Amino acid sequence: MARQLHLGAFMRPVSIHTGAWRYPGAFPDANFNFAHLKRFIRTLEDAKFDAFFMADHLALLNMPVEALKRSHTATSFEPFTLLSALAATTERIGLVATASTTFDEPFHIARRFASLDHISNGRAGWNIVTTSNPDAALNFGRTEHMEHAERYRRAREFYDVVTGLWDSWADDAFVRDQESGLFFDPAKLHVLDHKGEYFSVRGPLHIARPVQGWPVIVQAGASDAGRQLAAETAEVVFTVSSTLADGQRVYADIKGRAEKAGRSRDSLKILPGALVVVGDTAEEARTKHARLDSLVHEASAFASLSIALGTDVSAFDPDGPLPEIPETNASRSGRQRAIDLAQREGLTVRQLAQRLGGYAGFAFVGTPGSIADEMQQWLEEEGSDGFNVMFPFLPEGLDDFVRQVVPELQRRGIFRREYEGTTLRDHLGLKRPENRFFTKQD
Repeated sequence: MARQLHLGAFMRPVSIHTGAWRYPGAFPDANFNFAHLKRFIRTLEDAKFDAFFMADHLALLNMPVEALKRSHTATSFEPFTLLSALAATTERIGLVATASTTFDEPFHIARRFASLDHISNGRAGWNIVTTSNPDAALNFGRTEHMEHAERYRRAREFYDVVTGLWDSWADDAFVRDQESGLFFDPAKLHVLDHKGEYFSVRGPLHIARPVQGWPVIVQAGASDAGRQLAAETAEVVFTVSSTLADGQRVYADIKGRAEKAGRSRDSLKILPGALVVVGDTAEEARTKHARLDSLVHEASAFASLSIALGTDVSAFDPDGPLPEIPETNASRSGRQRAIDLAQREGLTVRQLAQRLGGYAGFAFVGTPGSIADEMQQWLEEEGSDGFNVMFPFLPEGLDDFVRQVVPELQRRGIFRREYEGTTLRDHLGLKRPENRFFTKQD
């Protein structure tokens, strides 16, 4: 059987492109309208997508109000609240929420994801982030954002605590014997009693072990520290690659690190993010893409560049080359991607801003056949195990992909026609983790 493609849907914001809400026929309130989101996830489930993925922000984007007032990301639902509601309207599609290891506590995260996994009958996934927006610190009683390397050290311990809490109970701990009056077996309960550099957590978690053992662990950091965390902990990695060759390097690097950490290469799936614009002809697809880019306001473009670089660009010569950018405490990988793009294509500050203002990342722009060709090539040549698909505008962009590209992938035998299992782990071909404190013989 041919290798199978895995598809996640990046759905917060519902389109990452700044001009998406202005596109003709788009739902301008799609990012904050439950009825629309319910329609979208049902469409994705009908198409047999692996997962519905929600990014998250813990502060308004740190950009001038002149730019912010043009952003459809200004309002959005809290991930757990939305995904719990969507779990009740779906049956199979995975539900991946982002939760920060910098501004939350392990006990909170362990409890919320265990609850979501039970509510959804085993479809939860945790996207581990360390939070790059420095303004988030101001919403949590801090005057400065935690330094990059320290955020990742904290994240690693955070992961250990959360997964330890998920293992608080043996799978058969709850006997619920009505005749004897025994609800659970105390011998099947473990008190974590963690004491580390960042956390002191006694436990146990007062909820049964998740349906999947652990919700699926997802990670998206692209820096060296992010890749190492992914190699040691993640089961799905959302990557950023601009070409197949770049994707192959990232794929080999993360899978190689995983092997050095004592893990199987198949124990984690690499899913690059990809904006997909579909047309009946290549020219029509390019026209749609160009029209979408034309809807980005200049204020948003320069604000997006400032965020990417972690530096205010308002004093830069807009028609000159990008000057040297100092190190900041913002996302290092995002900053470097912007610098590399400017150098690779010789872009002025204004041109770079226009590219980043919409979406400057990797995109498939073409016909259903050409897009399927490229996706198949990435899969077969180990550039990815699938994609985290981003739609250019909603609902048309999503409907175009589902109605035209998915059937072509199915026809080639590289994407499922039906779900074969019920959990997110089943969809991804991932093993259920054993409880570290209780063996099956206990």
